[in-house]
Amino acid sequence: MTADRLGLPHLGFGLGLRSCHFSQVGTRRPHVDWFEVISENFLGYGGFPRRVLGEVAALYPVVMHGVSLSIGSTDQLDWDYLRQLKRMASDIGAVWVSDHVCWTGVLGLNTHDLLPLPLTEESLRHVVGRIRVVQDFLERPLVLENPSTYVGFRDSTMTEWEFLSRMAAEADCGLLLDVNNVYVSAVNHEFDPYEYIRALPAERIVQMHLAGHTDRGTHLIDTHDQPVAEPVWDLYRVASAHTGGVSTMVEWDEHIPPFEALVAELGKARQCLADTEPVERHGG
Repeated sequence: MTADRLGLPHLGFGLGLRSCHFSQVGTRRPHVDWFEVISENFLGYGGFPRRVLGEVAALYPVVMHGVSLSIGSTDQLDWDYLRQLKRMASDIGAVWVSDHVCWTGVLGLNTHDLLPLPLTEESLRHVVGRIRVVQDFLERPLVLENPSTYVGFRDSTMTEWEFLSRMAAEADCGLLLDVNNVYVSAVNHEFDPYEYIRALPAERIVQMHLAGHTDRGTHLIDTHDQPVAEPVWDLYRVASAHTGGVSTMVEWDEHIPPFEALVAELGKARQCLADTEPVERHGG
């Protein structure tokens, strides 16, 4: 692993660590460079899951990906959650900690969904301030992902890619570019996904996600339950050229196939990057 963006390494190609594959990962040492874990699946738990996670972390780099930070919420930050997050990151030697640019509820109620933010100057200032507090507490850069969205706000004054670019620069944090989410949102909101990706600051993109989605005719849903669609592979090629290649993983959370099928899907990502010429950059 060599240091790359924000002092964080380029890990290569990884998969999500899911309980149905615990035995295969622990005994077969598959050809996977690293694993991502859903933080909430392990926080506050001991026993077999944490033992497996510890064993995997001793063999592979591991990153933590959360769904409960609610960085965009007007509720107070959940300090108990952050303490657990920091402790687990230390225990397993997590390479980085990530979550989503969203809010998940209000007045202490959790919707268990990743809700979109109004893309305004006020919202940007609010999120940037909270990111700085979280990074200071975790004592590490926070990496934040673009969620898929299905509705927007009439009061928004900027594009999502402008919001993310300014957020990353002003908060000095990393970006997790979910390529499938870009495509899903682009179809749902009728914007150009290529413009979105090319407008993001390449030096801030630490990681990329690839996943499958479901076409409902009038809209797309980010379901993580099938192979990566060809338009998403096309976008990944553009994103790889834009960044020069960063840590990439395939997400598959429903109707999970045999582990070998996931490794094969990951192989497509390896080949895409191998076939992609990076964009030549000049200047600082």
